[in-house]
Amino acid sequence: MPAFAYTGLSKNGKAVKGIETADNVAALKQNLKRAGVFLTAVSETTAQQAAAGGREVDLSAMFDRISQKTVARNTRLLATLLSAGVTLPEALQALTDQVESRRFKGILGDIANKVNEGSSLADSVARYPDLFLPLFINMVRAGEASGALETVLLRIADFMDQQEELKGKVTSAMIYPVIMTLLSGGIVMMLMINVVPQITQMFEGMNADLPWNTVFLIWLSNMLASWWYLLIAAGAGLVWLFRKWRRTELGRAAVDTLILKIPIIGDLARKLAIARFARTLATMLASGVQLLQALDIVRALLGNYVLEKVVSQARDNIREGEGISPALKRSGEFPPLVTHMIAVGERSGQLEAMLNDVANAYDREVNLALTRMTAMLEPLMIIAMGGSVGFIVFSIMQPIMMLNEMAGQQ
Repeated sequence: MPAFAYTGLSKNGKAVKGIETADNVAALKQNLKRAGVFLTAVSETTAQQAAAGGREVDLSAMFDRISQKTVARNTRLLATLLSAGVTLPEALQALTDQVESRRFKGILGDIANKVNEGSSLADSVARYPDLFLPLFINMVRAGEASGALETVLLRIADFMDQQEELKGKVTSAMIYPVIMTLLSGGIVMMLMINVVPQITQMFEGMNADLPWNTVFLIWLSNMLASWWYLLIAAGAGLVWLFRKWRRTELGRAAVDTLILKIPIIGDLARKLAIARFARTLATMLASGVQLLQALDIVRALLGNYVLEKVVSQARDNIREGEGISPALKRSGEFPPLVTHMIAVGERSGQLEAMLNDVANAYDREVNLALTRMTAMLEPLMIIAMGGSVGFIVFSIMQPIMMLNEMAGQQ
């Protein structure tokens, strides 16, 4: 898509300029008009020039992020308009006019233009893969092919809302531990860098041997006070190297295998993946997406290398005439209850219903696991914080008590 450098006037008469992509000048003019900008001059430029800074920095655009909640809400509105008998081009135009995000307004305007030119909705939204996931695109394509687009759009919106709700629960459960970790670490660092050196200066003139814990505390305090910036740089470098290695196939396999084996965390990660697997597969099958294609998409959404390999094996087995449940059962990564319910669904022809039951059951399991994990983390963090401060205090007081005992014996 070509890029155009433009200048124009806003509704209040203020001069504006920038670079936007559009199919042609007429489409650019229409997009700017919807955004409240009157075009005064335009010239075609290149994507490289645009990336190199051909437009002024727009801070509002930098923070104009489109969340999946926004996509889900507008997907539901689109389904409602279609159910009311509004044509797809008119419904897309209505959505374009009512959204507040300038970036999303431009994307919806481009999608509406493509649909008006004869493209399918699936092909139009596929032009924005960062915003519309493969699941969204393939379900829309299946809905258009079956003539039940509004029903499929409602399923997509429901699915996205459920996923965002689950994600929100996980995020909320982790906020308290993260805040407590940062506060505890900050307090300990302040003690080690500012308080401990001042107190331990009195031990420098002692002829007696200091306890090992006091020697270690002094060494650690001096290290943090003198080389804190190098330690931070080394830590950042190690994190960068780990993330780079994590993106390799070997790194993903090692880390994801370890995560599944960690007590409590591994159980939670497995339940989250199973709930996502069951919910996504059920939604796609109910919308008319082919099973093999649905498994390809589900595999990419699991977020765990080990479970992705299991789903890939199940997909290969289906090509050879086998069902889903045998491959999942052989892996040992999916609980017997899950594989049994999927097997029953395959035999009875009610696979979508069984998958929804599995998803509902594991959503409840995730909620319980989050509650238990949060309840366990609070006392553990208090113990860790108290242990750290207690070690510092004891390591300082022990030599002082030794001095008092030596003075009393004399």
